[in-house]
Amino acid sequence: MPGLSFTLPHWLYWVGLIVFPIIAMVLSRRPKPAEKRYTLPLAYMIAVTGGILGLHRFYLKNMLGLVYIPIFLFILYANGQTQDARSVLSDYENQIRVAERTLDREVGRVEEAKADLQELQAAVDAEEEGSFARRSAERRLTRAEDTIAKGEERLAEARETVDSITPLRDDASAQRSFWDNAAGYAFYLILAFLIIDLVLLPGMVRRANAALPPHEELSEAEKALLAAEAEEGPKHDRDYAENWIDRLSLFCGEFVAYWAVIAVFVYYYEVLARYVFGSPTNWAHEAMYLMFGMQYLIAGAYAMLTESHVRVDIFYAPLSKPKKAWVDLVTSIFFFIFAGTLLVTSWIFAMDAIAVPSGNSVLSDWARGQIGFGEMIAGFGLNQWTDPNIRWGEISFNEWEVPLWPMKWVMVMGGVLLVLQGISKMSKDIREIARGN
Repeated sequence: MPGLSFTLPHWLYWVGLIVFPIIAMVLSRRPKPAEKRYTLPLAYMIAVTGGILGLHRFYLKNMLGLVYIPIFLFILYANGQTQDARSVLSDYENQIRVAERTLDREVGRVEEAKADLQELQAAVDAEEEGSFARRSAERRLTRAEDTIAKGEERLAEARETVDSITPLRDDASAQRSFWDNAAGYAFYLILAFLIIDLVLLPGMVRRANAALPPHEELSEAEKALLAAEAEEGPKHDRDYAENWIDRLSLFCGEFVAYWAVIAVFVYYYEVLARYVFGSPTNWAHEAMYLMFGMQYLIAGAYAMLTESHVRVDIFYAPLSKPKKAWVDLVTSIFFFIFAGTLLVTSWIFAMDAIAVPSGNSVLSDWARGQIGFGEMIAGFGLNQWTDPNIRWGEISFNEWEVPLWPMKWVMVMGGVLLVLQGISKMSKDIREIARGN
């Protein structure tokens, strides 16, 4: 089975977090077609991301996609057998390795003891019976004989281990090779099917669209019913926006919401890399939990604006709008204590993250107080971004070594957004109290 070795570059991680939501927001704002149609770009995207499962054919309502499923399941089964054989093989190789080390060690030790045996026996015979020197020589002789006896016993066990385990090792190696090749051939078969489908996709999309039932215009009564349902439906996000702070919170909330789509693709890749190619990544999990942490912080203002936070409103819900405004205004004291603490603490964390001793950029020098702000600005250049020897600040301790200081500054951004949204909410409450009724 071919391996899949890929480590996500740090720059691609950050570019993806910025560019993907922008593209998704633009696409989501496109006018929807009047009738359902299959599109070639979407078919190709599904083929690239889920073609190994035949999802592109299921998208086009083509049941030949079922051909992919048993082959894919066989790949998973074969990889499981390969992993089992690898574990057994590793155990056998370890036993043989230990036995070979025993042979290397004991052969020399036994031969040396045998060579000294005659000399030790002569030393015993040369000493007077019952003397201290004779007893000492007898002890040395006994130790040499014990060394020979135990060494020969270990050598016999080691040779027996090598003789008995070697065939098992060879059989496990053959099993591993068989299942690894079987998984590889199955994967190449799916890949061949997928390449053929990539060529056939335009025609498949045309046939799928041709098979769609004719589009029927809605009657006036149906249009009126849909309009009434839309009017009585849930409040849209845009209905919450009354000022630039609200619009900023809505934009940021929508922006980070699309990060969840990135997580789908990343974890899909991780599952394929781990269970199909036997090449688990060292970056997918860390990249995603850091991303979700940033998403949680940025989306706080959005959740506050749209009243998505969980709260117990048994007494709050029956109140009139002015009374609710009074309650919100009084309890905002506690909100600003929390939001202010979050902002100040996040600022401290962020400054500490770029001021770590390992940071050698001008920004890190400024954060440590070694240079002034003007000198820091003047020292910025292209080399600060492109020189691989320059480290801006704190990085993770695993193999991926992603910079952590940007995440700390996202905490500051989340705190700022939350404070701004609190100010917007407080101004609305004051206006509601002033209006009365």
